[in-house]
Formats: sequence, structure tokens, C-alpha cells
Amino acid sequence: MAGYRPRVIVLSKKPGQSFGFLLRVEQGEDGHLIRNLERGSPAMLVGLKDGDRILRVNGTYVDEMDHTRVVDLVKESGASVTFHVLDVASYKQAKTEGVDLSDPHATPTQHAMNGVGGGAPKPKLCYLAKSSGGYGFSLRSIKDERGDVGMFMTEVAPGGVAGRAGVKTNDRLIEVNGENTENATHDQIVEKVKASGNSVMFLLVDEDTDRFYKIKRIRIGAALATAKLLPLKPRIADLVKGSDGYGYFLRTEPNKTGHFIRDIDRGSPAERAGLKEMDRLVAVEGVEVDGCSHEQVVDRIRQCGSKCCLLVVDEDTDKLYKMGGVSPLFYLEEIMESLLPATPPPSYPESVPAPVPDPVTTDLLKLCKMEKTSAGYGFHLNGIQGVFGQYVKEVVKGGAADRAGLEDEDMVVEVDGVNVEQSSHEQVVGLIRKSGSSLVLLVAGKQANDHFKAKGVTITPQLFVPSSQARSPSPAPSLARRGGGC
Repeated sequence: MAGYRPRVIVLSKKPGQSFGFLLRVEQGEDGHLIRNLERGSPAMLVGLKDGDRILRVNGTYVDEMDHTRVVDLVKESGASVTFHVLDVASYKQAKTEGVDLSDPHATPTQHAMNGVGGGAPKPKLCYLAKSSGGYGFSLRSIKDERGDVGMFMTEVAPGGVAGRAGVKTNDRLIEVNGENTENATHDQIVEKVKASGNSVMFLLVDEDTDRFYKIKRIRIGAALATAKLLPLKPRIADLVKGSDGYGYFLRTEPNKTGHFIRDIDRGSPAERAGLKEMDRLVAVEGVEVDGCSHEQVVDRIRQCGSKCCLLVVDEDTDKLYKMGGVSPLFYLEEIMESLLPATPPPSYPESVPAPVPDPVTTDLLKLCKMEKTSAGYGFHLNGIQGVFGQYVKEVVKGGAADRAGLEDEDMVVEVDGVNVEQSSHEQVVGLIRKSGSSLVLLVAGKQANDHFKAKGVTITPQLFVPSSQARSPSPAPSLARRGGGC
């Protein structure tokens, strides 16, 4: 797949938060498209672009998969998901040339992780193991130029424990052992450090890194950090299958979470690659396997064929990363980033800017997000037999649909990111029923529909004016939540 190398995107979200995009299929377009990126969301911050095509979800090739199944894969991934994506121009060119996009050996050209692209400065995780002379630093409360009070490292002893761990004078303290301490007092932080015993994990930022994230208004957490300073490292094991296989068993263990390497044969490919008894398997071919069933992990290894790359951690390394609240996958991502050559920005063919739609017309486009109540959504869907096009009727005043901005005679363009203009009444009703407890409809008033049809313009969410009639219940649900939402 030379020339069409996907970007690897690792997205993480907090409980109750969405990734902040809509996953769609569109008439006349191939693939699963990224749309409706929410400002400031994990998806936007990590560098996903409108129109990007998702090729893989957690290592599974999805370009030719049913859209509903792809959405399910993203939802099943939980709080973290790994995408392989191609930009619009590359994807369309690859399709034109008949390129096999399922090629698993393509090397990604760009990595981004947990909301920040690979080129951004990173906070640092520093692990300190106390010596007889203590940790070798002091902590002071200092007010910065903005008037914000923070806890800063001072009097870092040269050659001391803190200094050797990567701590610098004037670093600002963000977390202690994975717990945010930005609002803690000096005494509270001192107590946390004492309670930690003979070792402690700090998340720190220097002045320039701190300024970078404050300007972007991004909350700093371990998910953004570099793990390069940690004293223990995960291990990358490149295995080449022998006549008797790889020479180890993968097992689950009682009272332990994860997949563990066991029963390594002497002289086997596994032993030569450096695998050890009770190593925990973190990733297969760069894709994290936490949360996968034993059968899914075994199947993923089998799909690798005669060669397989595993990321593993021993017990001590595993504890260290858990202490910092980060995945050992960070290590692999940073290694891969360091190996990538600097590449110039992609060039795109010259294009003519699209005309700006008439604001009076676009005001009649609405993206309506609603949550089902005990009385349902509160509207009926009408259509004419033998004619494509479904219309909203009998909107119940004060109901979910009414609060979301639906009105009688609105024409339904999309249901949860799926275009339904050429769908039958039964198909549209089926999509709405499958949506569960929340629903996103893109609808057009008659004037807008007639206007765009006459001009041959496809109605998409990019045309609607967010500040106009598009409404959602209060509090507003995330844009992408059901039936295509992620």
C-alpha cells in the first residue's frame, strides 16, 4: 500500500464523555466517513479531519464491513479505541487505482494519541524511589503571571533521586500517583507523598509545555504524557513462527486481569524473542488487547501469519505504568514516533472553493438531537407510497421531538448519520427503532430541500447553521451517541 499509508489514531475519553464525532455512510461516497467533529473534543484534538475514512477499528479491517457493525465495534471498544484512517484525497485516489487497503503491513506515516498530535510538547511522568537522603527536592506554592496558584518543584538536588528521575526546577506538579493535585494544598500534597511510602510517581510540566496546553485550553492529564523517563520499559517481541509454531501458550490467570505468556518452549521463537513467563500481553501488532476476550486475542495472533509483533510487560513494569495511570502502549507509540522521518505537509490538488449557501436557506436545515421519553420521541413519520422521501407529522408539543426543533413537514434527510432520501418508509422506521434511547435526525424544510435539489447539492450536516434552529434538550446530549455516534 505504498503511498497510501494510514495514520494511527488512539482516542481516549472520560466516563460519560463522547469521542466527539459522527461516523457516517453517504450516498455516492465509499467508506465510513468522519463527520461532525465537535470543537474541543478528543476526536478534533487528536487530528481527525472531516471526511477521513476509517480503515481499521482496533486492528480489524472495516472498510468493506456493514456500517452498523463498524459502529458497534467502536462502541464495544469502551473508553479507548484505535483507528487506522486515510484522508479524503488519499482514500479516493487509492480506490481509483484499485489499491488493496486491507494490506496489514503498511507502515503508518503519522501517529496521534489521546487528544494531542505527535508533534505537541508532552507532560512527563517521573518515578522517584526514595534513597537514604530522601527524594532531593522541595515543593513551593507559586502564583504565575495569570494569577493562578500552582505547586512547583524547587531545590532539585543535582544528581539526587528527583534529578535523576527527570524532575527539573520550576516544573509544575499535576498529579501524584495518578491523582490530580492541582487543587490540593501544599500540606495535602506532602501527605500524599508521605503516604506513598518509598516511591512516588509525579506528572509534571515544564513552563513551555504548561503554556502550550493553557493556550489550547486542554486539561493536562497522564493521557497526554511521555513515559520515556520511566526506569522500566515494556518489551517489543518480534516473533517468526517455526515448524512447531511460536513456542508458548497464552493463558488467563485466576484473580488476574489480562492475557499472560506461559509454558515457553526452550529454544523456541518465543524464547529467542525475549518473552518471559507471566509476561502480560499488552498489544498485538500495535493494537491494544485489553478488553478483548481470550479467543479474540488468539484469533488476532493467528491472523498475523508467520510473523507477529507483541508488546509485553513483566509484573514490575506493569505496576509502574498502572501507578502512573497510563497504558504501556504509550511506550510503543513513542518508539514508533521517533522512528518516523519528518514529512512535509500533504499537498492537495487545486480546488475551487464551494459557494457559500444562502443563509436564509440553510437556516431551514436542522440537526435535531433527542432523547426518548416514556411517551416516545413524540412525532409521526409520513411518506407517499411509491415515492421516496419521509416527512415529519404530528409533532407533540413539549415532546422530545418538539424540544429538539422538529416541525411538521420537515423532510428527513439522515437518521443517525445514514442518508435515507432513497430509503423506503419501512427502512427509515427500522433505523429509528434501532437507535435505542437517543436519536439524531438531519431534516430540511421544504424551501431548503427544493433549493438544494434544484442546484444538485447533497444535503449534509456541514450545510446547517448551528446557531439557528438546530436545538437539543437541556442538558444537550453529545452530538454522536447512537446509530453512528462514537
